[in-house]
Amino acid sequence: MHESLPDFDMPNDEQVHLAAESFRLLSDPTRIRILWALLQGESSVACLAELADATPTAVSQHLAKLRLAGLVRGRREGTFVYYTAADEHVRRLLTQGLFHADHLDRDLSGGSGTAERGAGHRHAGETSHA
Repeated sequence: MHESLPDFDMPNDEQVHLAAESFRLLSDPTRIRILWALLQGESSVACLAELADATPTAVSQHLAKLRLAGLVRGRREGTFVYYTAADEHVRRLLTQGLFHADHLDRDLSGGSGTAERGAGHRHAGETSHA
């Protein structure tokens, strides 16, 4: 059946594996908080720990995994390391995930999703008019 579709294209095994690994790494709420904070700008482990409501040790472990996956980058300055999101792809991936969660929440709650209750995040492509 799919052979009759001219534009049908399946990703190769490596692409599927890498995408699944990225989604697996994003399945942790603390990692999502860390990445969202890093999308706002460069930050240290201590600051990220406060923002993510986690211990610095836990944040360091999460950052190590996110760095190995290419989702964050670190910059050493003396004895400190400052982290940032790797690139615009991370922003789009996380924004779309939050956008989907907001719409899922709205669908499940009968139209009063987190955006309507003031979640504070913008959807992909939206800008602030304040």
